[in-house]
Amino acid sequence: MTREPEIYCPACQWHPRGDSRWICARSKGGCGTRWNTFWTGGCCPGCGHHWETTQCLVCKKVSPHVDWYHFPPEEEAQREKAREVTA
Repeated sequence: MTREPEIYCPACQWHPRGDSRWICARSKGGCGTRWNTFWTGGCCPGCGHHWETTQCLVCKKVSPHVDWYHFPPEEEAQREKAREVTA
């Protein structure tokens, strides 16, 4: 049974809310759209730019986007095994 991951900053454990918004930074090739990056897995709905990193709105640390997704321990172990097989 697959459950949804818990989403929180890997540095400070802040949990983004539904109304939290990130900006597709023009200075980094984005379009300026404001949206919740976790609704789209880091893909801007305005221009389609896929963000590999996400900055925490609280502690300001930049982390790989995938590191924000925290799966239940048994599912995380399965995901690690799958990564090892494909590596």
